[in-house]
Amino acid sequence: MLYDLVRWEEKAIYQAAKRKGVDLKLINCRRLHFDLSKDHLEEIGDITLQRCVSYFRGLHLAGLLESKGIDVVNDFHSTLIAGNKLFTTLALIKAQLPVPRTMLSFTPEASLDALDELGYPAVLKPTVGSWGRLVSLLNDRDSAVSVFEHREQMFPLYRVYYLQEKVNRPPRDIRSFVIGDRVVAAIYRISQSSDFRTNTARGGKAENCTIDKELEDISLKAARAIGDGIYGVDIMESPEGLVVHEVNNTIEFKNTVPATGVDIQGLIIEHLLQRSK
Repeated sequence: MLYDLVRWEEKAIYQAAKRKGVDLKLINCRRLHFDLSKDHLEEIGDITLQRCVSYFRGLHLAGLLESKGIDVVNDFHSTLIAGNKLFTTLALIKAQLPVPRTMLSFTPEASLDALDELGYPAVLKPTVGSWGRLVSLLNDRDSAVSVFEHREQMFPLYRVYYLQEKVNRPPRDIRSFVIGDRVVAAIYRISQSSDFRTNTARGGKAENCTIDKELEDISLKAARAIGDGIYGVDIMESPEGLVVHEVNNTIEFKNTVPATGVDIQGLIIEHLLQRSK
């Protein structure tokens, strides 16, 4: 298991491996260097669980390891797509899944035109990012102008304007967990404040969500649109039905395990064992 930060999840996966008698080697990628001319990376096993918090670190590691014949979970292509909200939305649309209406632009002027067409309120998200950081609610043209002015002074990645309609939903969304070909758990993430963001990293409360046929089907289709692996699928309840707005690559489940009673860390180890066969 490759990691760059030891969180609750990495500890839980390691303990699950011990319980199941699996010798899981932990590798801190911050301490690694690689000779690209070598055909084989002796320090890495034949199957690797990639758990880096850094999207770019994990992406480049997955590309390197796959080039050396190592099975990486999740693989390079899946990491590339799931780690970028625009690429995820395009993959979901291609798979004919319901998504929020989304606009893409590259300048403040074009973005304001897009918002005139999309309507207010709308949500501006960075294409790469997590935990709800730099996600902005644009209630009107004045707030959009102000936010765009700040974005123009930031790193070029944040000057890619990914704009979505604000879905009329309850003050919650759904995070389902897909491991291989199974939806193993789901939670409601419920906002505990006036913040429209429901991320548990921002104080959202996790409650068990029953997995019915509709939720199971849309979760599996969303995961398959990205690739085979381990995913967290973010879904909203709109008046027209469920819509998928994100698929997450390196899942966190610290709040999900106590809320659902599902041994997600153990199921991850079982999935790796099955792949290794």
